[in-house]
Amino acid sequence: MTRDESSAASELFDRLRSRMTLSADARKRRTRRSADAASEPFGGGRDPRGLGVIVGELTSDLGWTSFLTESDLMSGWPEVVGPDVAARTTPQGLTDGTLLVLCESTAWATQLRLLSPEILTRLVAAFPDARVTALSFRGPDQPSWKRGLRSVPGRGPRDTFG
Repeated sequence: MTRDESSAASELFDRLRSRMTLSADARKRRTRRSADAASEPFGGGRDPRGLGVIVGELTSDLGWTSFLTESDLMSGWPEVVGPDVAARTTPQGLTDGTLLVLCESTAWATQLRLLSPEILTRLVAAFPDARVTALSFRGPDQPSWKRGLRSVPGRGPRDTFG
């Protein structure tokens, strides 16, 4: 490229750039015109939008996206782990990236702890927005006999003779 061609190209570029960039006044006029047009019954800016777009904007504006991804994760649990495991487990909640799963028995909890890296990989692939970083499997809660009708007091202190 010769010097004349490069200067002509740079002049053309400068001309186009000056036309494409709007001044602050021009931007204000443009937004004022579009706001006025949107208030008119048949003006521009009043085109219908899809319901999915509107609901998506609403959920992000109200901050519901984390709750919705968590509920998607809970409802999609059977697809991730399979019907047999899903019949014996229940996801309880997501706290600080840790998904708590209650199991039917301690044997199921132990087996699923061994399979947790594979299950975590599937969860992250299926629900990347949920931000699951760890899994916690718990067996069934056992009754405590420390308080209540069936509690028995202890034998008292031992070895008090010093």
